[in-house]
Amino acid sequence: YRDWEWSADAGERARLLQSPSVEAVPKSGESQGNGAGATSALGAVFIVVNAALGAGLLNFPAAFNMAGGVAAGIALQMCMLIFIIGGLVILAYCSQASNERTYQEVVWAVCGKVPGVLCEVAIAVYTFGTCIAFLIIIGDQEDKNRKFTISITAFLLILPLSIPKEIGFQKYASSLSVIGTWYVTAVIIIKYIWPDKELVPVEIPTSPSTWMAVFNAMPTICFGFQCHVSSVPVFNSMKQPEVKTWGAVVTAAMVIALFVYTGTGVCGFLTFGASVDQDVLLSYPSNDIPVALARAFIILCVLTSYPILHFCGRAVLEGLWLRYTGVTVEEDVVRERRRRLLQTISWFLLTLLLALFIPDIGKVISVIGGLAACFIFVFPGLCLIQAKLSEIQETRAVSWWAQVGYGVFMVTLGAFIFGQTTANAIFVDLAA
Repeated sequence: YRDWEWSADAGERARLLQSPSVEAVPKSGESQGNGAGATSALGAVFIVVNAALGAGLLNFPAAFNMAGGVAAGIALQMCMLIFIIGGLVILAYCSQASNERTYQEVVWAVCGKVPGVLCEVAIAVYTFGTCIAFLIIIGDQEDKNRKFTISITAFLLILPLSIPKEIGFQKYASSLSVIGTWYVTAVIIIKYIWPDKELVPVEIPTSPSTWMAVFNAMPTICFGFQCHVSSVPVFNSMKQPEVKTWGAVVTAAMVIALFVYTGTGVCGFLTFGASVDQDVLLSYPSNDIPVALARAFIILCVLTSYPILHFCGRAVLEGLWLRYTGVTVEEDVVRERRRRLLQTISWFLLTLLLALFIPDIGKVISVIGGLAACFIFVFPGLCLIQAKLSEIQETRAVSWWAQVGYGVFMVTLGAFIFGQTTANAIFVDLAA
């Protein structure tokens, strides 16, 4: 049973979603004395920023192109940021009200069984799709032997890192991957300010072709800013887990992430215009040394992030399986190793097979970006509605109705983004 102490609960591993740095967050079963954790407000800002930043930034220049230019791309980000921050604050409020410490546990406690199961399934599908995107990114860094590069890297490095029950040994390499994402942004900005002489001026769109074209950039933005699954345990790890303090933390973190993504998106888009690739690094010459180093950092980021994302998805599937069978962890520990190997190999082979035949990360992000919208809008909105409806009040104040209305609007907006982006991905991107 001791081997399961760190990995028994699906929520414990889902807290690492997208963010190696969240490793510092205390476990929900640990004693915290007065209930406070050890993370300062500044430390929480750093963790949330790292949770939001990742390999998805490679797709931001192409997203600005799809949105119809710099003005449309920035405006879309600014509008979305209001709801992204609002969702993070709602999750902290509901976590405090329900006394739960992970994203799916909050949804289970506040919204009930059906939304809770849907949330866990969404996390499993989201992590699965992100793993596919990571393998595609590895192949993108080698022009001539894409399938061979993906396969050999996956079998020699990613599969061995995905099998263990614990992933704590990756924390040092994961820190390097965080530095790598900042380096990539710096390279793209510098290359725009001091462009290579061989770069030929290209057409730069200044407005979207249609108003619906703006929404094509939403999956990338949702995928990039989605740190909500990681946010609940970060909130509970703070020295002063208060909603007001958390509001300041996530506002600062999202503004920092906004500058990083905007810098990457704007400079990458203005450098290559309408000809920018879905993976912006592919647009640069292959013999450029700073860009080659950026590609190496991205590969390192993927090598450490794939096992973490797989770990989270496998944990959710494990939790669903144990709940479905009604078997406790203590009773099922004997079969754990066999099931873990089967789950890991099946997950790995499926993601590898799909990555070999999907041409670029844009097609994957267009699908999983809709799920990211559910984590940002739909589930937080449902939690807010249920939390307010459960309050016992003789009269409903204006603020109560305003909060319920805000929750309804978030659910509606999230459902629209999910439906629109998923339909577009199925009928346009995947059918192409």
